[in-house]
Amino acid sequence: MSPILHAVSSHLETLPPQERRLGEYILEHSSAVIHLGITELANTCGISPSTVTRFCKTFHFKGFPDFKMKLAGELAHQTSGAQYQDIIAGNDLHKIVQAMEANHVASITDTTRLLDMNTLQRAIHALCQAGRIDLYGVATSSIIAQDFYQKLIRIGKNSTAFSDSHMQITSASGLRPGDAALAISYSGETPETIDALRCARDSGAVTISLTQYGSNSLASMADISLFSSSLEEGMRRGDMASRIAQLHVIDILFTGMVSTEFEDFIPRLEGSYQNVQAYRISKEGNNND
Repeated sequence: MSPILHAVSSHLETLPPQERRLGEYILEHSSAVIHLGITELANTCGISPSTVTRFCKTFHFKGFPDFKMKLAGELAHQTSGAQYQDIIAGNDLHKIVQAMEANHVASITDTTRLLDMNTLQRAIHALCQAGRIDLYGVATSSIIAQDFYQKLIRIGKNSTAFSDSHMQITSASGLRPGDAALAISYSGETPETIDALRCARDSGAVTISLTQYGSNSLASMADISLFSSSLEEGMRRGDMASRIAQLHVIDILFTGMVSTEFEDFIPRLEGSYQNVQAYRISKEGNNND
């Protein structure tokens, strides 16, 4: 199942009756939907065109044309044979290696297809302009936040990354207009992360979320919502594919920032590299003595 259809299926029971009827039709006739106009689809489902538009906005699309375009892209990709593979007891090591490669490639590809360039550009601009950047995430998501933190300090951005919920709130309370906060949660429903981003928003900072694709509390709260895709069902594979997908988005954000502020960030990036190299050489010399 494609990430979009997976998101619709996962949230079907939470939708209002008319939107649920539309969701059920899309799940059963996904290939046909991409060839229908909004009025034709609405009449087929016995609903209004405005309900179709509202349904698309629920899942963070600009409208029905945007929904159709991205669903068509996913369905085309799905037929190419890239599929997520689950963990199998006693599997041959060679097959395990192949499965991990397939899962990670599929996760990155699915995430890339879900990225909205305008939204991504807004996030990059907000991060570049921010006087201070807070990064929130717990458990696996805290690892993603720490990865971004280590990147940001190399280009001289004032940044903090806390996994402790109390410290997240404390830090968020000190943000001001002109600052930014990025909250990371695969589910988009982690209470501690939601509370931290809410506090950052109330402090006047630009708020950015990074969650799995679909309707969730964190994405709905953020000024800018970014999505990663991973269909980790069943054993969820230890958050492996979702972690790779989130890191993919973080790498895009960082590279976009450096590219945007090239003249400012590249010297800082090179300087940090040279200083670390000099430190390592110095330490090696002392150890030899």
